[in-house]
Order: sequence, then C-alpha cells, then structure tokens
Amino acid sequence: MANTIKLTAIDGSPVAFVDEIIGAGGMKDVYFSPDKSYVVAFFRDRQDFNAKDRLENITHTYKERIFNRQGGEYWKELYCWPTKIVEYKGKLGLVCPTYPKHFFFSTGSINNDFLGIKGKEKEGKWFASAKNQNKFLAPEEKGDWFKYFQICIRISRAVRRLHAAGLAHSDLSYKNVLIDPTSGRAAIIDIDGLVVPGKYPPDVLGTPDFIAPEVIATKLLPKNDPARRLPSIATDKHALAVMVYMYLLYRHPLRGGKVHDLDSAKDEELSMGSKALFIEHPTDASNRVKVKDLQPSQLPQADPVKIPYTVCGPYLKKMFDRSFVNSLHNPALRPTAGEWEDALLKTVDLMQPCQNPKCWHKWFVFDNTTKPRCPFCGTEYRGTLPVLNLYSSRRAGSFTPDDYRLMVYHNQYLYPWHVNRNISPNEKLTDEQRKPAGYFVFHNRQWLLINQRLPDLEDKTEGKKIPVGHPVTLTDGKQILLSKEEGGRLLIVQIVSS
Repeated sequence: MANTIKLTAIDGSPVAFVDEIIGAGGMKDVYFSPDKSYVVAFFRDRQDFNAKDRLENITHTYKERIFNRQGGEYWKELYCWPTKIVEYKGKLGLVCPTYPKHFFFSTGSINNDFLGIKGKEKEGKWFASAKNQNKFLAPEEKGDWFKYFQICIRISRAVRRLHAAGLAHSDLSYKNVLIDPTSGRAAIIDIDGLVVPGKYPPDVLGTPDFIAPEVIATKLLPKNDPARRLPSIATDKHALAVMVYMYLLYRHPLRGGKVHDLDSAKDEELSMGSKALFIEHPTDASNRVKVKDLQPSQLPQADPVKIPYTVCGPYLKKMFDRSFVNSLHNPALRPTAGEWEDALLKTVDLMQPCQNPKCWHKWFVFDNTTKPRCPFCGTEYRGTLPVLNLYSSRRAGSFTPDDYRLMVYHNQYLYPWHVNRNISPNEKLTDEQRKPAGYFVFHNRQWLLINQRLPDLEDKTEGKKIPVGHPVTLTDGKQILLSKEEGGRLLIVQIVSS
C-alpha cells in the first residue's frame, strides 16, 4: 500500500498525494491525490528562479485574469489549468485538476481493445490520422464529423482566450490537447509551458508536425540571434491551422511526396521548415501526395484528390489558403484563433446530415450546388432543401448580405445568434441567449419554421405577423423578418430540389 504524503502548497493550502507514479511525461512524474480529484506533477529536473516565477504567475496572475472574471466558469472546461505549486524533497510540483471522465477511452481499440488503450487519455493523435481512425479505433470512440467541428471550435476559442491575455501556449499540438469525439469536447493541457513575450521565453520548440516553418528553419542559430524564431503567438497560429486541418481531414497539410534531400533528417528539416509546401497548393503541385505510397488503412482520407480540402466549405477553404499558401512563410499574415472560430461556426451552419445511415462521417458541408451529395460516401441528397441567406440591418429599413447561410434540416434549431448579428455563439452568451428561438420541421411535404419566442417574426412576402407558437412556410424566394432590433436579421429562402 503506497503512502499518502501531505504537504503545504506555496499559497498555504493543504495538498496530499499518494506516493505512486501514475504517469510520466517528458519532464514530469504524476501522482494522484487520495480522492483522485486532482494530480500532483513533479518536475524531474531542478527548476531555476525564472521557471518558478513563471509557474507562480501561471497559477496566480494569469489564472486570475482568465477564471476570476465574468464568464470565467466557462473556461474551466477548456483548460486543465494548474492551480497550486508545491515543493517536496527539493523538487517543484504543480497541482492540476484530474481530467474529466469523458477524456478517457471507454472502449479503446478494435478487437476487444487489442492495443490496450481503454481507460487511457484520449490524446488528440488518435483522432488526427486516417490510419488510426480506420485501422485501430473502435467505432464507439470515433464520433462523427459534426463533433470534430465542435472540437475545433472549442480549441480555437481556448487559443483565442490565451492570446487575448498575451500568452502563447508554445507547444500547441494534438499531444497537448485532449478531445472527445463522442461529445465534441476538448481541453488544452500542459499549461505550465506558457510563453509570455518579453518575460518568459519558451522551454521547448514544440512538437514535430506542429512546429512553425520559421522555427525549424532557424533552430540552429543562437537564441540571442535576431533572426532566430522561437515559439510565440504567431507560431501558435500555425499549429492551430495544422490541428484544424488534421482533425477535419485526417492527414497533415505539409506531408506530401516531395523529397528535398536523401538524408531523412535533412529532408524532414527542409520539408517542415524553409521548403514547407501545402500538399494542396493551388498552383504548385510539386508536393502532391503520392497515392501509391499510402497504406490501404489511410484511404480514402489521405488522398486529397478523393477528399480535397474544399469539402470543408468556402469559409474554411479561405482559412486554409491563408494559412498554408499566403502565410506559411509569412507569420504576420496568419489568421487569428478568433478568425478560425468564426469560420468554423459559419461552416457548422452549412452542414447537412447525410441520408446514408451507414456513412461514418454522418454529416457533410453543403457544396452550393443544385445536386448536393455527401463527398465521403457519395450519397446524393433526395428531396427539397431550404437554404436560408441571412441579411442584417445596419440602419432602419435597410438590409445588407452577411455572407452567411443557414442550411435547414428536420428538427434543426434557430438560435438568437442567427436572429441578430450582434450576438455571437461564444463564452459571452447569457442563459437566455442559449435557448432556441425557433425550430425547423418537414411536415406534410412542407418545410416550416416554428416560432418559439420571436415577437417580431414576420412573413414579409405575404405581409403577415407570425405569432409565437405558429409556423411560417419556407418557399422559394420568401422573405422572413426575424427581428426589428438593431442587427436584426432578414431571411431570404432558396429551395434546392433534388
């Protein structure tokens, strides 16, 4: 029976841990508290004054900035943030909350969990490659494509909040993000390596696959060389773009067929560094994926010809182009985490459930054609499909297009952020704003919007008010006013028939 060690944290509060290692990372050994509500992770190597000062700021100043403000409770689900510092036998340790149950595998791998991962953490790497998805993971662990969008939204939101506080993660990768594709949840871990520009330099360069090209290209220069590039908010932006691409397409955006050097280490350095090139670059095809080199378990997802990045829709295509074409070697042009969040949210509103019950992805992004089809299983959409084009008021009586569409499916909800452009579906939502304002149904061969709580809902085409509890029929060309408030929206219906 292992001993229970009782300590006093630097802030004066009691801490206890069971003297038995339950996990070991690259830098720390991890121990459970007696009730398993938190863990204590001790650094193996002695930490200098700067490291201790950084940790004190992370567990106090920066933690207060994020969690002890309005909406702070929201962020507790998106980070595993260290709460206290302890010292024991000359070693520095951090106290962190235990990961929630949904971040551990409940089934694990196929064939009665032949890999033995049941009960282990859902590290993002398990879900970011076609091989892992197709060859190893049990179907119960995979989730569906819609859930991966929710995961990417949450990661983007968490990174956006870090950057707003002036912090960079420095090692943003699927190694340091836990995800749960069965619920769409995600949490950023290993917060203790946060970089504060001008105060705390990074401890590591990052994780291979996610290190920005400029960091790899200059890694041999002395740290004080002005040309040397170290992890920062700009490199986080690259890592975030890579992560979104991998979680949605299950392949790496830069790992194509181009060989730069016969020496594998040198080739890796060039292909991820100074010579990095998007595998789906619109004008330079030299790094295209060589399908003959792929394993059967990587197909079809790893073949960009069969599943191009355009399946993610127009908003994300622009974001991937900005990240991997325009700014791959120009960090100042990289999209922000907030821009990723917005593009992902808009894309979610373009999604349709696939009508093939056996389709693994279960969802696809509307391709803006008159004959929509799922790009993953090839199933064509059958029936009528309402497409709602959103316009909003900038001044009374005048509506302008928002470059925003809402796809309709049976039992889909209409939310306040659809009704008014001044409301965003993020951590600032009130409880009232989280409630649906209406819902869509297909009834008696007609598409209907049922008004749940919109006082201004009006069928502008027929010139009549739609009381709460009543429906308005969605027909081609119909104009529906959702709200008369500032930022209130007008819908113009477009019916696609297949």
